[in-house]
Amino acid sequence: MIGRLNHVAIAVPDLDAAAKTYRQTLGAIVSTPCDIPEHGVTVVFVELSNTKIELVHPLGDASPLKGYLEKNPAGGIHHICYEVADIREARDKLKASGARVLGDGEPKIGAHGKPVLFLHPKDFQGALVELEEA
Repeated sequence: MIGRLNHVAIAVPDLDAAAKTYRQTLGAIVSTPCDIPEHGVTVVFVELSNTKIELVHPLGDASPLKGYLEKNPAGGIHHICYEVADIREARDKLKASGARVLGDGEPKIGAHGKPVLFLHPKDFQGALVELEEA
């Protein structure tokens, strides 16, 4: 069902500093910041030859990422994103197998302009999983 790794997301307390580290220290290509109000985050993408790293920061006080950074003030790996061919079909198969889809279960548009869903970390060995329709 899952396809290739799309990205690994790292929650960061200071988006500008994190982007600078990847750009200047590691020599990476880093996108400009993009606000995603529907998800309550601002992101930048670090482009790699085989995948991306998403640096993610809370957008506003209601951001679901705010609680994560309160528990992990230095930041850390937040989620891993896999591509799927048909997100609704993947959702239905996952739910039928007992996996929990977060939110209302309906895909929302993610940072790449494609439908995404998140799966409960307790169902995936403690890892928050994002699915993105490829």
